[in-house]
Amino acid sequence: MGNPLRDRCTAAELASDKQVIEIADKISSFEGLASIIEADLAALDPGKIPSGWRSCVVSGELKFGFADAKERVPMVTGSAKVEVGAVCQRCLEPFQLQLCVAPKLLLLEAQQVADGYEDFEVWELDEQQLRPRDLVEELLIMAMPFSAKHENLADCKAFASADPTDDENVEKLVKPFAALRAQMAQNETDPD
Repeated sequence: MGNPLRDRCTAAELASDKQVIEIADKISSFEGLASIIEADLAALDPGKIPSGWRSCVVSGELKFGFADAKERVPMVTGSAKVEVGAVCQRCLEPFQLQLCVAPKLLLLEAQQVADGYEDFEVWELDEQQLRPRDLVEELLIMAMPFSAKHENLADCKAFASADPTDDENVEKLVKPFAALRAQMAQNETDPD
């Protein structure tokens, strides 16, 4: 076996071998993830695009096994994390976004049913063989927020002018259409 993260195997083979796969690859080796990040960063001025973002390392571990004693239901658990360049949708500035996943998946073939595994998410396989790298990439893509934003408002330039002790001012920045809603409500109650 060459690189277990990139080799194609059936879920049952990985589970039978109780395969443990260490993840330590650059974002650039996850082509789908890299293209999504690149498209997001393309909205920035070229001088603001974080240098070396393709070299950030995806790290973690996948552990394969069976969820049942009869060894009919392959599963995978583990974790993966990476810090990616992103554009804040509030202030339109670059920032580092932490993506973390902790899969606990049943790897089922089409039409296969497994009852009694409420702690697991069902992952239906399109093909009989899978590449663990593709699984990690898809999980990280699904972990990306639809609208990336600074978690800490103090880091967001959209809130830089706001006095953090003035709750009313911060509330207006968080809800930019609140004034429009109030005006519309006023217009509804005032007959012309």
